Formats: sequence, C-alpha cells, structure tokens
Amino acid sequence: MTSPSIVSFGEMLIDFVPDVAGVSLAESGAFIKAPGGAPANVACAITKLGGSCAFIGKVGDDEFGHMLVNILKTNGVNSSGVCFDKEARTALAFVTLKKNGEREFMFYRNPSADMLLKESEINMDLIKKAKIFHYGSISLICEPCRSAHIAAMKSAKSAGILLSYDPNVRLPLWPSPDAARDGIKSIWNEADFIKVSDDEVSFLTKGDASKEEVVLSLWHDKLKLLLVTDGEKGCRYFTKKFKGKVGGYSVKTVDTTGAGDAFVGSFLLSVAKDTSIFENEEKLKEALSFSNACGAICTTKKGAIPALPSESDALALIKSSPK
Repeated sequence: MTSPSIVSFGEMLIDFVPDVAGVSLAESGAFIKAPGGAPANVACAITKLGGSCAFIGKVGDDEFGHMLVNILKTNGVNSSGVCFDKEARTALAFVTLKKNGEREFMFYRNPSADMLLKESEINMDLIKKAKIFHYGSISLICEPCRSAHIAAMKSAKSAGILLSYDPNVRLPLWPSPDAARDGIKSIWNEADFIKVSDDEVSFLTKGDASKEEVVLSLWHDKLKLLLVTDGEKGCRYFTKKFKGKVGGYSVKTVDTTGAGDAFVGSFLLSVAKDTSIFENEEKLKEALSFSNACGAICTTKKGAIPALPSESDALALIKSSPK
C-alpha cells in the first residue's frame, strides 16, 4: 500500500442524532446512529474526493469500535494506525439539531478509548511518510492522549511534514472555557496552517470575529495561512503576502454536522497536490471556492460521513451557482 499523502489524528465516535429535526434531546423519541469525530470525518472527506489519507486514533474493542473502523475501510481510509482498547468503550455523542440546523452536544466519555491513546501506540512511520499531518484539539484535553498528540506533532515537524490544525471547539468536553482557550492555544504556534470558524475566533479572542484586527491577533510568525470559515457566507484567508475572501454557496441546509470537516478535507487535498498554493493567490482562491462548495453540500443531508461530497458533486454546485 502506498503511503497516504495526509494523516488525520484524533477521535472517532458515534453520533446519535434525533430522527426529527428541531427537538431537544429529551423530546426526541428515536435517534439515528451516525459515525462522527472531526478528524475521522476529514479523513473520509479526503478519500471521497479521490485523495489518500490514513487515520490514527483509538476506539473501544466493542461493536461500535469495529463498526467505525469498517466505515473507514469502506471509505478507502488507511486504518492501520487505529488501535483497539479492551478496557474502555468507544465514545458516544448525542447531537441535537435545532430548527436552524445548528447543534447541541452531550458526550459520553468516562474515559472513552480515544482519550487513552498512548505515544507507544502511534504508528510514527505512517506520519513521517505523509505530506500533511492534520489534527484537532479534543485529543489535548487529557492524558495520556495529550502527550501522544504532542509527540506525534513533534515527529511530523522534525520530518518536515506540514502541520494542519482545526481546533474544533467543543466546550462541553473541557473543564472550563478558560481551560479550552489555554489548551487550544498551547499548540497554536506549531501549525503551518490553521482553520477556525467565525464562532471559534470570537471564543478564542473574546472579540468581534468580523474585524480583521481581531482575526489577526491569532496570527503567528511560522504560519503560512490562516483560514476563517463564515458559514454560508464563505471564508476569509490570510497569508504573509495577501488576504481576501471567497464567497459561499446557497443551499437548503438540513444539518451542519461535518460541513467544516468537508471544507478542511477538500482543502488539505488541494495542498497535498500543490504546496505552492500558499504563495499563489489565484490557486488558493480556486481551492477555497471548491472547499466552500464541499462544505455547503455536506449541510444538505443528515450526518457527516454519509453527506460528504464527491468531486463531481462539488463541481456541479459550482457550475450551477450564479457568479
């Protein structure tokens, strides 16, 4: 098997989504089981678009854990970096879709298998042979996973691999908002490129995400690119040499779960194909327009992985949208 060009690291879990939109968890009569976890969604987004990606993480040695690994395999993701824990369960999350498609989370992790990944269990060779190492912040919340995450980043950095960070703020998982801010920022200055949502900019800076100076307070000198996603409005980009925005696409939103992961997966694939994208504004804008289309399509169906678009889906949306 050839080495995957991208390695995504972190959690994979089961999302339970109410079968009726717009109700609270307590009101819901039934739930639909869906595979989730941002880093796993990103891995599947990449392979759905024809790229090569491996996922590194840990699940329980239980029915759900094996189901999740089978989903990775079915989606063409290299799962050789996934470990099974005999003691801990696969993580669960109950996710409510409110009437506007926005989400509320309730997590079951006490502790879950993904939190117990150890440095000794990580396939570092898989990481060192990739072009991009991608990760979130949930793996930073507690030990031993935090130390494993930092060791994996160091290994990638020393091998000259590009580091991609999508903090993916999930406040209910952190001890407090301040702990979340500190934890997320503790590895901020290591990344080569970072994607944050406008809501995450507001949370991390305690400022107005629409203001450029607020966004740029998150800039650091080693950064090649800072991306801010603005939902249906599209995204903003900042590099050392240029900055701008790329418009989004208008679709009928059903569920926003996984939209950011579809965006990230698409963008990582563009970078893996051509790293000159950071210096070439036209190439960057073209890639971001495609990523915006991927994110938009993902909101038109329930669940994350089942809603991830193919290349032809994204190109069709771009073609049919008014310029």
